[in-house]
Amino acid sequence: MERYREIEKSIIKTYRKDIWSKFIKAIKDYQLINENDHIMVCISGGKDSFLLAKCIQELKRHSQINFEAHYVVMNPGYTKKNYDLIVENAKLLNIPIEIFESDIFAVVNTISSEAPCYLCARMRRGHLYAKAQELGCNKIALGHHFDDVIETTLLSMLYGAEIKTMMPKLHSDNFEGLELIRPLYLVKESSIIAWKNYNRLTFLNCACRFTEKSALENNSKRKEVKELIKNLRLINKDVDHNIFKALDNINLNCVLGTKKDSVYESFLDTYDQK
Repeated sequence: MERYREIEKSIIKTYRKDIWSKFIKAIKDYQLINENDHIMVCISGGKDSFLLAKCIQELKRHSQINFEAHYVVMNPGYTKKNYDLIVENAKLLNIPIEIFESDIFAVVNTISSEAPCYLCARMRRGHLYAKAQELGCNKIALGHHFDDVIETTLLSMLYGAEIKTMMPKLHSDNFEGLELIRPLYLVKESSIIAWKNYNRLTFLNCACRFTEKSALENNSKRKEVKELIKNLRLINKDVDHNIFKALDNINLNCVLGTKKDSVYESFLDTYDQK
């Protein structure tokens, strides 16, 4: 059996409960993929996006939903070593990638030293949406997973003073007709790491020039929150699940205020109307 077939089989069989079933549940529960969708699957070179690509391939092979998928890699200025690793992994995994170029790393390097990750992420998103439009896609799929959702929630609370999270799908504000989806929304990072190690795969971690030449990644707020959740799990093994569930179980009778479309509403506004 060819290597990529073994890797595909591991998703469906070995990691059926922890990866495949949760991938399918997210697709169904959040209505992420529909008939006649044209989806641009974004591959950054990391474990998450490559697993996403394989799951989408398997879904297209086994599902009755008729949709098209384009597997796209944006090169923001990778070193040759990192670029070659992405190409080699795509070949190993039998993923027909299309690569397009951008100068994001170079631009961020010249104009941002304070918050390069934030600027890089915004620029990446804009380039990806534009490429999706060029390909005639109506959706772009990103490899964010369950842990990303939990970490984003706590980051917003602890450092942004608001309760919000990473949504399973959202419409683009700047690119009409385009929608972002996150099919790995319910898949835990530990399961993705286990799948990677089981298949003896090596992916990019962070290929950013900033994190290659500094300690930025190690000092990031997201890493702090990741460690916080790890420590909380020692006290309560279900803590991450409870954080996630809380976002789907908000008691509006017991919050001081809410905000929608930038309009704030205090509990006092309706307090005496009972």
